[in-house]
Amino acid sequence: MDLKLLNDQGQSDATVSAPDTIFGRDFNEALVHQVVIAYQANARSGNRAQKDREQVKHSTKKPWRQKGTGRARAGMTSSPIWRGGGRTFPNSPEENFSQKVNKKMYRAGIRSILSQLAREDRIAVVDAFTFDTPKTKLAASKLKAMGLDSVLIITDTVDENTYLATRNLPNVAVVEPRYADPLSLVHYKKVLITKAAIAQFEEMLG
Repeated sequence: MDLKLLNDQGQSDATVSAPDTIFGRDFNEALVHQVVIAYQANARSGNRAQKDREQVKHSTKKPWRQKGTGRARAGMTSSPIWRGGGRTFPNSPEENFSQKVNKKMYRAGIRSILSQLAREDRIAVVDAFTFDTPKTKLAASKLKAMGLDSVLIITDTVDENTYLATRNLPNVAVVEPRYADPLSLVHYKKVLITKAAIAQFEEMLG
C-alpha cells in the first residue's frame, strides 16, 4: 500500500510504501463497530444514582384503610408505582458499563480502520512533525498551509514543544501510536502519520 507523502504546503510529491498487513486489510464493519462501542463503554463512568423504596423519604403510615374505600390496597407511599416512590431497579454509581474486547480483536479493528482510511485517502505521511518553539500560532499556520482543519497527528514521540503548540487547537490531536484509539481514528477527517510512527505500528500490529 502506497501512502501520500505531504510536504509543509500540503502537496504530495512522492509516496511511501506502507505494509499491507496494516494498511491493506479488508474492512470489517461489524468488528470496527464492536471495537468503537467497547472503547466508548469502557470510558464511561457510573455517575448517576437513584433511590429505591428503602431510601426515599416517606411515612410508614398506611395511606388509607384496607377495605371500604373502593380504592386499591396501599401499604406505603414508597411503592414504586406511586409518584415520588422508590425505583424498582435504581441506577447505582457502582454500575459497570465496561465491555471486554480481546487484544487480537482490538488490533484487527485498528488494522481495519487504518486500511479503510488509506482507501478513502484520509491518511497521509510526513517526514516529521515538530516545532522549535511552543507557539500555537506556528502550529495553526502550519496546519492551515497544509489544508488540515480536523486532523489526528500520530508521531513516534510527542515532545513538549509539539504538545504545547497543539493542545489549544480545536479539532487537532497529537498522539503516539500506542495511544491511537479507534474512536479518534474514525472521528477526525484526516490522519497524519510520521514515517517513524509507521514503523512503530508495524511492530505493534504486524
